[in-house]
Amino acid sequence: MEDINYQNDDFAGVKAPAPSRPSPLRREHPRIAVTLLAVVTMFLTGCGTMGLPPAGPPDVEVVEVAQKDVPITKDWVATLDGFVNAQIRAQVAGLLIKQNYTNGGFVRKGDPLFEIDPRPFQAALDAAQGNLQQATADLQRAEATLGKTELDVTRYTPLAKQGAISQQEMDDAVQANIGAKAQAEAAKAVIASAKAAVENAQLNRSFTNINSPIDGVAGIATAQVGDFVGPQSGALTAVSTLNPILVSFTVSEQEYLDTKRQIAKMGVSETQALRNLDWRLRLTDGTTYPQKGIFYALNRQVDVKTGSILVQVQFPNPDSFLRPGGYGSISTTVRIQQGALLVPQRAVSELQAGFLVAVVGSDNKVSIRPVEMGPKSGEMWIVAEGLKPGDRVVADGVQKMQEGMVVKPKPYQPGMATAKNSKESSTPQ
Repeated sequence: MEDINYQNDDFAGVKAPAPSRPSPLRREHPRIAVTLLAVVTMFLTGCGTMGLPPAGPPDVEVVEVAQKDVPITKDWVATLDGFVNAQIRAQVAGLLIKQNYTNGGFVRKGDPLFEIDPRPFQAALDAAQGNLQQATADLQRAEATLGKTELDVTRYTPLAKQGAISQQEMDDAVQANIGAKAQAEAAKAVIASAKAAVENAQLNRSFTNINSPIDGVAGIATAQVGDFVGPQSGALTAVSTLNPILVSFTVSEQEYLDTKRQIAKMGVSETQALRNLDWRLRLTDGTTYPQKGIFYALNRQVDVKTGSILVQVQFPNPDSFLRPGGYGSISTTVRIQQGALLVPQRAVSELQAGFLVAVVGSDNKVSIRPVEMGPKSGEMWIVAEGLKPGDRVVADGVQKMQEGMVVKPKPYQPGMATAKNSKESSTPQ
């Protein structure tokens, strides 16, 4: 091959390197590849000829369909609220000068919460009391004048009959008495008005001290010292009775009607039947509140917007563990289903078209069977149709089963299955 000279001035006189010769190993590469392919083929063929030991039937945990009476529970989403919630508002307008309680602290009925500057209201009270005193004095003078005129009329009457005095004098005495009576009545009206003004001023003066109307926990104040507050300022804080505490939830109108029919068959009152129910509260962290609830109230009407009716259950809350505004799930046993067929919930595969379970026959072959499911009860699920007592159901891993597959059944151990699933889920893929 001819040498190639670069035309670029920077590389003038530099010759391109001559191509290297292929190494012997590279020349032998096709032959080596063919040899390796032959060896691999012989190995695979030999393995096929020798054969691996056939895999046995897979182990599966099975559980027999149980039949027994099962309590059917119903759950509802619930909210927590104080048994009594008092909104604390200012009744008069004025400058807030003191907060007398600790935010979030417990207060007793009558304890002072806030104080509004009392000076303007004390001044109004003093003025009203002064007006009352003046009206009282005016009334006393009017009554004294009335007494004198009445005496004059009494004294002049026989004299006028005897002609000892003129008729004009008698008429003047009567007119004076009538005027005195009118003045006395007017003074009495002024007295009543002055007394009302004093009572109103005293009431406004008392409103400057804002006290708790109930025992309970007081919320964080929404107003600060120095704020100008009044009846239009909104709630300054709220005090809630927390023991007991109310749990509120709604049931559908259909559920309400069904319950009413069941209660009618029992022959007891609605309140008695609802109070006999065992109410349980599950909190947002998954734990169950240890105290049991008691039915408290059923609202008078069905909400026309949602088609539901409000129900309230009260729970003991001695240590104020539960607080208003919290969420939870409330449940109770609504009936007992006789002779229910039960399988573990994990044994049921839920598809768009329905539910499936894997049944292991006496020949240890798997049969994928559609079933109809009823309500759930704890970790179990009631089978409405598709199984019979004693059927052996694959307790876990129905998705791995195939129709006609031969398996090696062994008893279902719930604790072991849970630990196994946790280990598998934590193993990196």
